Amino acid sequence: MSSGGRSGLPVVDATTPAVLVLPGPVTRDEVPRLCDEVRARLEADRAGGVVVCDVAGIGPPGLGAVDLLARLQLTARRAGGRIRLRDPAPALCALLRLVGLALDVEGQVEEGEPARRVQEAVEPGDPAL
Repeated sequence: MSSGGRSGLPVVDATTPAVLVLPGPVTRDEVPRLCDEVRARLEADRAGGVVVCDVAGIGPPGLGAVDLLARLQLTARRAGGRIRLRDPAPALCALLRLVGLALDVEGQVEEGEPARRVQEAVEPGDPAL
């Protein structure tokens, strides 16, 4: 039994950002191609100028990874967007903080937004949540 094709446009979730999976150790020769990929995905702009970079397989963190992420962020900013990291290793996050490269990470509260279900201050007599 077969079903007939659906007419009209396919259903696309407009809030889902593009995902770029970064491979294991990236060489300098691959950086321009990855920057071009970020630029192309931002031009398609499916989710408000955000490209998610899956860095789970990037390998051991080092200055090469920091350089790559800095170049991807710069490319995204020049195209009017930004990158967000998915599944970074704790060592990579620590290295990025050490060099002063502040990147968004999936699942973390964005700068300037209060964390959900967190009370900033407690006054005597306030009811518990």
